Amino acid sequence: MSKVQWRPYVNALTKPRSYRARVMPKETVDYAGMARILSAKNPLWSADLVESILRARDEEVLNQLVAGNQVSFENAFTYHLSLAVRLNAVDEPLPADKSFVKVMAYASRDAVDRVRQEVEFERLAPTEKAPVLAGAEDTTLKLDDVLNPQGLLRLTGTDLLFDPAKQGEGCVIAGTRSGSAAQSRFGPMSNTEVLIMPDVPPQNEPWNNEYRVSITTRYTERGTLRTGAYGRPLRTPLTLTNFGHPNPPDVGILTGSAAAPYVLATGGSLSADTRLRIEVIQDMQQEELVFRLLDMSEGGAAGAGLPVTHNGDFVLSGFAGSPLTSLEIRVSNYDGLWELIRTDYGGRLVDILHVQTA
Repeated sequence: MSKVQWRPYVNALTKPRSYRARVMPKETVDYAGMARILSAKNPLWSADLVESILRARDEEVLNQLVAGNQVSFENAFTYHLSLAVRLNAVDEPLPADKSFVKVMAYASRDAVDRVRQEVEFERLAPTEKAPVLAGAEDTTLKLDDVLNPQGLLRLTGTDLLFDPAKQGEGCVIAGTRSGSAAQSRFGPMSNTEVLIMPDVPPQNEPWNNEYRVSITTRYTERGTLRTGAYGRPLRTPLTLTNFGHPNPPDVGILTGSAAAPYVLATGGSLSADTRLRIEVIQDMQQEELVFRLLDMSEGGAAGAGLPVTHNGDFVLSGFAGSPLTSLEIRVSNYDGLWELIRTDYGGRLVDILHVQTA
């Protein structure tokens, strides 16, 4: 029997660091592929006929959902609509923006039990020796996955040692939208740890504060160059200015390589310059993103969580002792933010904010 392949990945929601197992699909089976498989098992069915039936079936499932029905296939899958919206009053209408409508699909208990009984797993091993970057910490702020231009970046892992004086070897920090810089200022280096005074290349827009870091080395004098990249993006701090004025400038935050920010910081109440963090947690069960303000220490003070399910304007409350008592944000691309957190950040995205009165 063919086995399901998987790899371990860092779980950003835990400290000390732990790992999640992620399935690595071998291929994607589309309509045509599924039609060929079913036709091969049932020679009387042509692949074209099977594909047309598959497409018609899925089209009708969507029609039934639009009509307000639930579709349930016995011992297989159920499809239904979910409304991810909060109403302030019992007679409040639904928002005009229909981004709160979610299409849900889930397997029956019998289907899940069958898969669990029959599935077998294979852990993917590296095909060749290469640098493995397991951790990245800013030693000044004592925070993981932060790229601080005024700090010192510590990379940890295995087989990391390289010689920056040799052609092709080195460490590169690259923006996910634009910009790349070969690093030149290093502290002590070993196979398990590299210290870097980071040279951070600028990107197209100020909200593009997301970067990737990689190391390239060779293990013998005439060996092939091998490159390893850290699995999670690093993020630089962002600055919010003029919070002592009635209309401070909007600042893009919590965005990746997009040409327009997914979230804007639009204002708030501030009594003195401060530095803090804004966190977004992806709650898969409630189908919502939860925003929260945090201090600069993991496990430290935190404001109340604010669940968000759609685009709009929201206000986050500060935490005890913070000069920032509230932060106004505008979520302008909820779906893009949801996908970014799901695919690149393991369910949790955090930005550091320098908030200034002038």
